[in-house]
Amino acid sequence: MLENGFFFAGISRRSFLKTVTAATAMMGLDFTMTAQVAEAAESDSRPPVIWLHFQECTGCSESLIRASHPDVATLILDMISLDYHETLMAGSGHQAEEALHKTMEEYAGKYILIVEGAVPLKDNGIYCKVAGKTAKDSLEEVAEHAAHIISIGTCASFGGVAAADPNPTQAVPASDVLKDRAVINIPGCPPSPYNLLSTILNLLTFNRLPELDKMNRPMFAYGRKIHEHCERRPHFDAGRFAEKFGDENHSEGYCLYKLGCKGPATFANCMTLKFNDVNVWPISVGHPCIGCTEPDLAFHMSIFDKVQIHNPTPPDHYPDTLDNGEKKGADPVTTAVIGGVAGAALGASAMVAKKLPNNLEDADKRNKELEDEE
Repeated sequence: MLENGFFFAGISRRSFLKTVTAATAMMGLDFTMTAQVAEAAESDSRPPVIWLHFQECTGCSESLIRASHPDVATLILDMISLDYHETLMAGSGHQAEEALHKTMEEYAGKYILIVEGAVPLKDNGIYCKVAGKTAKDSLEEVAEHAAHIISIGTCASFGGVAAADPNPTQAVPASDVLKDRAVINIPGCPPSPYNLLSTILNLLTFNRLPELDKMNRPMFAYGRKIHEHCERRPHFDAGRFAEKFGDENHSEGYCLYKLGCKGPATFANCMTLKFNDVNVWPISVGHPCIGCTEPDLAFHMSIFDKVQIHNPTPPDHYPDTLDNGEKKGADPVTTAVIGGVAGAALGASAMVAKKLPNNLEDADKRNKELEDEE
């Protein structure tokens, strides 16, 4: 299908516009910017992309190519020129290396470098080599003339499972090697392919980096905690928790905090974006969040360890959750108390309550006084 000079392999115009509109919203742009984002996506000038693989499981690439509704993989491959990708390219050996160096020479300063996987440094980096070169040497060589650099997945962004204790290969994220370059981190194990899509659309539309947080993650995808949007949040607030996998509370969909859910400390848009285009994510199917978008949670602490949270027990104004009037509070893992805003709200409520009549007799008396005044 050919529209406006742009080839959409199996993608209808309607699906394309829906995807661009969603990406525009994800990036926090005004709705009026949708046309500009679509124009950038449809441009005949496709930026060349070099995708390097190091210490990883290829799950990030798998997530990308398995996306559908619409076929994001097709959209990405039509929107960019994927000149080198060890898993997806047909060529291998010398043919693949020739494609890599040809792109680097012809498009110096214009191509996008995407890094998947951690970089081992121990023993001069011998634990990951391609074409006789270490991962560190390859990364530095390709990054030198890249217009933009994106680390896809937790391994490339923060070291991930490869850097987990005891880190036998001294694995580090790409940014630790490229200290003098701006590296966009899109962590996740795997990350949502739509986060990569929106990041690339931002680069194509504005030719600049999207707004990043202190860990160089795009704010549109990692600006808020999972806990803030979690569908189980009402159970957390009311003190209803699954105590162990498979118990009655777990079956009822109660909060997974006591099972080690890292959602209260994890910044990501998993709950609002979901995975696999079938409207699910780990917590919705009963598995605690492992905090895979954070540098110090997944792969660095037990899945059952609890993270620090602001308010470990439900506030006093929440209803009882047991027949005997006892509340199901979380473990006292912190001494934090309800914040000033909540305290002010409760204080105001208490003052209002003092002015209300205590019973029907007092209410009748007050009504009579008001009638006499009139």
